[in-house]
Amino acid sequence: MAILNILKYPEKSLSQPSVNVDVIDDKIKQLIKDMGETMFHDAGVGLAAPQIGINKRILVYDSHAMDPEYEEETREITALINPEIIATYGSFISEDEGCLSVVGYRANVKRFERVTVKALNIEGKKMEFDADGVLAVIMQHEIDHLDGVLFIDRLSPLKRSMYKKKRLKELKKEQ
Repeated sequence: MAILNILKYPEKSLSQPSVNVDVIDDKIKQLIKDMGETMFHDAGVGLAAPQIGINKRILVYDSHAMDPEYEEETREITALINPEIIATYGSFISEDEGCLSVVGYRANVKRFERVTVKALNIEGKKMEFDADGVLAVIMQHEIDHLDGVLFIDRLSPLKRSMYKKKRLKELKKEQ
């Protein structure tokens, strides 16, 4: 397994929609394992393939992240291939949402309370499930990545502009 490089805003490829996976072969399965290891290494609860520069509709998440008695030993990677949200219910504010690709910024984001997701699992079997609470946020956040949307794109223009200016200033200092 390998720790992969996570792309950071303003990387242009993060705003590109991803393509469906046609074949789930050993290469895709290894990519999923590497994505899981990368996600845990960077203390994330979800990671989408575009965040590591792969323009494919694949995401991984920690299926125990929503457990109120979460312990690091219970971490478990779940992969979804070609996921899509097929139904949404209610709305609420996801408080203090962050992203491995959006450095040093957290914000409140309007999300759906519950979503129904359909996808393929790592074995290529069709699946459909309802997600609410933390899992609903993870699904919406990661599927947004697959559609070329960052959580900052869901903020007010003022908040988004403030983050962009701050980030570009940080990047200039690093050069």
